[in-house]
Amino acid sequence: MLFWLLSLVMVSSTLAGEAPDLINALRISRTASGQEAPAFSLAQLDGQTVHSEDLRGKVVLLNFWATWCGPCKDEMPALERLRRQFDHKDVAFYTITADLQRDGIKAFLGHLGIGLPVLLDEDKDVSSAFLVRGLPTTVLIGRDGKLVGRAVGPRAWDSAEAVALVRALAEPAP
Repeated sequence: MLFWLLSLVMVSSTLAGEAPDLINALRISRTASGQEAPAFSLAQLDGQTVHSEDLRGKVVLLNFWATWCGPCKDEMPALERLRRQFDHKDVAFYTITADLQRDGIKAFLGHLGIGLPVLLDEDKDVSSAFLVRGLPTTVLIGRDGKLVGRAVGPRAWDSAEAVALVRALAEPAP
């Protein structure tokens, strides 16, 4: 796992030619080429379980956050706007929190008008597996289940660069 943090090498060949520039523009750290994303199973707020193996074939954006995190609150609306631009059959957006107060989570999202699905990482096992050390942290996973990159700190996820990056990742392989 430490290798993943230390490796900031070229992004996977699944990206279109302009994607590396988009990754740089968004200040996303590249991950070691070919590294599989850690497997996980987490409950959603509604009680249904999401299994990472069921997400294969989709681009996955995981956003680790907390209700007490100011920068998380600032970037959530941009994540929601990004989510609305993509078909859920092609791109899966999930937020992951270790917060224990489900009513507080619902109130937080309701206040911001956010419809992003929330996964509960109550034991922080998934946060540990993805080496989350600061919030917010966003991890991008390619359609092949391999890590693409991670962003620590808030980003303008609804920017033209973010939309173009997710679109490039979602394109079927030639």
